[in-house]
Amino acid sequence: MIKTVRYAVGSVIVGILVFLLKYLAYAITGSAALYSDALESIINIVAAGAAVVALRVSAMPADENHPYGHHKAEYFSAVLEGVLIVIAALAIFREAGQTFFSLHELNAPLRGLLLNAAATVLNAVWAAVLVRNGRRVKSPALVADGRHLYADVVTSIGVFAGVVMVGLTGWLWLDPAIAILVAINILWSGWRLVRESVGGLMDEAVSERELDRIRTAIFHHSQGAYQAHDLRTRHAGRRTFIDFHLVVPGNMSVDDAHIICDRLEAAIEDEVADSTVTIHVEPEDKAKVSNVYLAQ
Repeated sequence: MIKTVRYAVGSVIVGILVFLLKYLAYAITGSAALYSDALESIINIVAAGAAVVALRVSAMPADENHPYGHHKAEYFSAVLEGVLIVIAALAIFREAGQTFFSLHELNAPLRGLLLNAAATVLNAVWAAVLVRNGRRVKSPALVADGRHLYADVVTSIGVFAGVVMVGLTGWLWLDPAIAILVAINILWSGWRLVRESVGGLMDEAVSERELDRIRTAIFHHSQGAYQAHDLRTRHAGRRTFIDFHLVVPGNMSVDDAHIICDRLEAAIEDEVADSTVTIHVEPEDKAKVSNVYLAQ
């Protein structure tokens, strides 16, 4: 968790550096397109700061009021980032609209583009670091931040190409038009972030691939049991909660049933990191003919 928070703090630092470079590019050129790119970087800084807070909260141990832990705090960071993206898009629409009615030549476009390119490379490298490590530690906040930076990189490449076109063709209207396209693109990114985060807040199940791994683990480590059914899963930040019913012989002792459950829990936790497994033991008369995931 300490390492995860460090990545989030790193995002704040990288975000500040990228913003300074992009804003300097805008200040030099007066380009609405470069302004839109710089404005998105402010959101990166705020969102990264929110991620730091969310990660610290999610790391807090379970307590009396939160017996299942604080893992879902990370989703609020991702939702906040999506909302901020929407606000930035509206601000860009406003700037682009004003620029359409006061078109002007761009100043020193080459210097501005070089600064913007340096910021884009920095963003691309850090985005790769965040997504790779966010997936490894199952951190929705880090993955969301990384995906947003990827979207920022794509946006910056488009802005770069557009400003080059403005310089080559003299089509001044192209500058605010690019800014509008940027706003539309980040609106889409914001919608995707909010949708995915709401899925986590609504206890969305694990992927079919993870579900197959869980079923396989139960199949290979449930010797002595008759049947497993009603398997349920849900994500809560990095934590995955798994529960199911296990049918055992009615005359089996509590000790023997407990040994099977311990074996299953260990096998599933090996397959799904940061998981909490709950098994409800039932006698054979509770066996089902439907919703049966595994049978021995």
